[in-house]
Amino acid sequence: MLLSDIAIKNAKGRDKAYKMTDGRGLFLLVQPNGGKWWRYKYRFLGKEKTLALGTYPDTGLADARERHIQARKALAAGNDPGEVKKENKRQLLLKTETTFEAISREWHKNNLHTWTPKHSANVIRRLELDIFNKLGSRPITAISTPELLAVLRLIEKRDALDLCRTIAQYCQRIFA
Repeated sequence: MLLSDIAIKNAKGRDKAYKMTDGRGLFLLVQPNGGKWWRYKYRFLGKEKTLALGTYPDTGLADARERHIQARKALAAGNDPGEVKKENKRQLLLKTETTFEAISREWHKNNLHTWTPKHSANVIRRLELDIFNKLGSRPITAISTPELLAVLRLIEKRDALDLCRTIAQYCQRIFA
């Protein structure tokens, strides 16, 4: 029997954790403290595995079923849904760790010992004011030379030629 929103909402914790099944491996695990976790139980290469799909009410019944369908599709394609989820998470983490801003801040931190405090503050302030708002959230590998040149030309249009040259040098060092 398929679960309903009302049945899920009314589920209370018991002495021991228990499962409320929705079918085809999807179930809601209700903990003694009342916490509700969506899980998908499946077999991959002869091993029984469980995939976490979210918590209720953050992940509703419809969302849990959609995630379940996606996991079943991955399994049908010969992929372990747990490994697919880990790889997606790794890719997302890689994108956030390799943004231009993250790499720039790391470069700045690595050079602090060679700069005076005043110069260090100027470097990061210049990057924050003129570069991060345009390119900071982009992966550093996705930024092309013409894109960087367009941002530098905006600085150039303000007649801040020395600043433009200085920021270009910073960017060159960051990319290197």
